[in-house]
Amino acid sequence: MQSMPVDTSRLGVLRCAVGPEPKIADFESKEVKKDRDGNTIYTVAVTVRQDGRRVSVIEIAVPGEPKGVVEGSEVRVTGLEAFAWAMGDRHGISFRAAAITPVPAPASSATPSASKGGGA
Repeated sequence: MQSMPVDTSRLGVLRCAVGPEPKIADFESKEVKKDRDGNTIYTVAVTVRQDGRRVSVIEIAVPGEPKGVVEGSEVRVTGLEAFAWAMGDRHGISFRAAAITPVPAPASSATPSASKGGGA
């Protein structure tokens, strides 16, 4: 399976649609999937919206639990790769990333209104 790097700067705003959940390797035994280093693989559903286009949701696998990533928050995806896959008559594209982190909220630019002093 060949990976294709994805330029996330061209994807517009990325938001967490469904928070991190451990990826299940075997649904019967409920065994969670692990990478070569023993880290649990988590999946995060992320919405992608480019300028005025409709919203798409992609599910991204990432090693280790992404801290601070909650539903509705803007996220940054590092090292995103896409993989084409096929199993029998089924096929699709899966995504994995090195990390998913929350985007810090911008600092408030509002300045407190100065009180008009003067007491009588």
